[in-house]
Amino acid sequence: MEHPVQVPTLPGASFRLPPQLEGLRRLSYNMWWSWNPRARALFSRIDGLSWSRYRNPVEVLSQPIAWSDLLDDPAFMAEYTQVLAGFDRYMAGGREHWFNREYGSALHGPIAYFCAEYGFHESLGIYSGGLGVLAGDHIKSASDMAMPLIGVGLLYKHGYFRQTIDADGHQEHAYPDYDLAKLPILRVLGQDGEPLTVSLELPGRDLFAAVWLVQVGRVPVILLDTDIPDNAESDRPITHILYVRGREMRLHQEFMLGAGGVRALKALGVTPAVWHLNEGHSALQLVERTRALVAQGVVLEDALERVRSNTIFTIHTPVPAGNERFDADLARRVIGPLYDGDGRNGTGGVPMDRVLELARGVDGDSSQLDMTALSLRLSNGANAVSKLHSVTANNTWQGLGNKQILAVTNGVHMPTWVGQPMRDIFERYLGAELDNVDARNGSDRFWERTEQIPDVDLWEAHQRQKLELMIFARNRLRHQFARHGESPGTLEELEDVLDVDTLTIGFARRFATYKRAALLFRDMDRISRLLWNKERPVQIIFAGKAHPADRPGQGVIQEIFARSRSPQLRGRVFILEDYDMRVARFMVQGVDVWLNNPRRPLEASGTSGMKASANGVVNLSVLDGWWDEGWLGDNGWAIGGRETNPDEGAQDHSDSQDLYRLLEQEVVPLYYGRDEDDVPEGWTAEMRRSIASTIWRFSTIRMLHEYVERMYMPAAGVGVKKPKVRRPPTEAS
Repeated sequence: MEHPVQVPTLPGASFRLPPQLEGLRRLSYNMWWSWNPRARALFSRIDGLSWSRYRNPVEVLSQPIAWSDLLDDPAFMAEYTQVLAGFDRYMAGGREHWFNREYGSALHGPIAYFCAEYGFHESLGIYSGGLGVLAGDHIKSASDMAMPLIGVGLLYKHGYFRQTIDADGHQEHAYPDYDLAKLPILRVLGQDGEPLTVSLELPGRDLFAAVWLVQVGRVPVILLDTDIPDNAESDRPITHILYVRGREMRLHQEFMLGAGGVRALKALGVTPAVWHLNEGHSALQLVERTRALVAQGVVLEDALERVRSNTIFTIHTPVPAGNERFDADLARRVIGPLYDGDGRNGTGGVPMDRVLELARGVDGDSSQLDMTALSLRLSNGANAVSKLHSVTANNTWQGLGNKQILAVTNGVHMPTWVGQPMRDIFERYLGAELDNVDARNGSDRFWERTEQIPDVDLWEAHQRQKLELMIFARNRLRHQFARHGESPGTLEELEDVLDVDTLTIGFARRFATYKRAALLFRDMDRISRLLWNKERPVQIIFAGKAHPADRPGQGVIQEIFARSRSPQLRGRVFILEDYDMRVARFMVQGVDVWLNNPRRPLEASGTSGMKASANGVVNLSVLDGWWDEGWLGDNGWAIGGRETNPDEGAQDHSDSQDLYRLLEQEVVPLYYGRDEDDVPEGWTAEMRRSIASTIWRFSTIRMLHEYVERMYMPAAGVGVKKPKVRRPPTEAS
């Protein structure tokens, strides 16, 4: 099987285009534009105001547009022709890539990738944070590598919440109501040519879901939507909200994701060679696949073994709250009628007692259906998302599934996350193409030559990205403070804050308490002196959300907001509301230092630090997650050591003291040490090492090579070819 799966769809939005520009329709309905700068610039030229407002090509093309002016503009028409030609070459190519050369003809079907959320771009708000963005980057790199992969998820009409922070620092939640006709998604057709719906049997009724498609380069991702007239009003909201709080509603969601996803693939005639569960939310697909085999006459235990043989599972968090569990009585009531029974009429044949036995957690609690335990026991292979996380996961889930949880460290999709000024530098001095960061595909290992970039040019590229962040942040803060009723004088003050020449620390992620966002403020006098030093000032930008049910996490936001408005820190500490992929891009591209200080070893991976490092931002982090293996001693700083104190208060004190020491004695002096051109030579050297140690080693391309060789091919029953001898990505590593 050489090329990606094709999914038939209905035409999209009814906007009208001139025949000469009809190719814009294909461009707008493929998320390729989200990581192609020229495609985004093209849509911006069509209607800059609409693009600035929506950042969504379908929405832009739905506006009234003076097409005649564009048709008469030779520069626009030439750019349109070149962008469209590049897109068509991309979509038609791929057979030359490493995967197809090595394994393309060996698979008898695609890899089915199940995930509860996907972060492709901020305009498609079906993600909350790290898991979804990682899934989006996984899909994008699978497309770049022309891998035969198909994604499965849910279409959340109200997405994840939009965050505002009130004048007292309280997080407020608002859920958008997306107009599906104006999103870059298409309705899927079944094999009969009609709009495809799938159904699941529930107690006393059937639950239906429409099937939608988001095309991500060469990879299709199908999304299930229960908000359709076929369902009772009480069932239509099942897929409305990502990570809904109610446990029974959440079980219905995950039932549709897992079992409904299996049925959608079958309805499309897709028979996967490998099934990949990205986290345990989709674990009920294992039960559904078993039921289907039993209905065909396969003995239950043989069916379970067949399901196990070609399934892989990725576990993402060592935090208990991140591993789904449902009350066993609830599971019996909701999914029992489909799986329990005598196996006649295509239902039953998988007794719930057996399901619950397979889903019993390490604590042995038979009253819970543990989705992680079920996934581990019914998978051929399982992996954690960093080397340290693998150790933690094996200790946590010891003995479940009788398998070692391997380490496949996460990566990021470099074309999505590296800023344009930095990309220009890579291209100018290194001849680098971020779309071809693949040390296994014969590409030039440009990251090994970063010393060829002149200090002044590297610094200017960084300062340009930093200036873009500062302009964005001031505008965002102005809107926030105006909504709080701040005075015109206070709003005017924002023009003078966030100086581009001031050392800027960034902290942006989910506000869970174990991430210790407020660690910097344990000694207010000391941090105040550091921030307000006249010769070497420092400023800090925070961003992030706490789940609506996470009251302690929301308390952290309130604390940081209060600190930011206190007399000691006002004008040096800022918190940006409504953290999303757009805010994340500005921050990972524009700050000087990326701060991450979770309580070790509770950070599974932490891909934001990888994105920052690839942009030359220097990491200052606890040795947890990816940084435990990413830190080489000369590409950033490590807070504390690898030993942990069971006394959390003592550990917090120790880490905060080391953080202050590093800032005062190493980070700040290095940043402000300037040459005759006012360029910090020591700092730019640190930037180069950050880039060199990250671009390949922590890319999703490298990550997918590992998935293919260590997870996918063994699960597909394909012998893995011995890889060519690999040189290390950097001499130090």
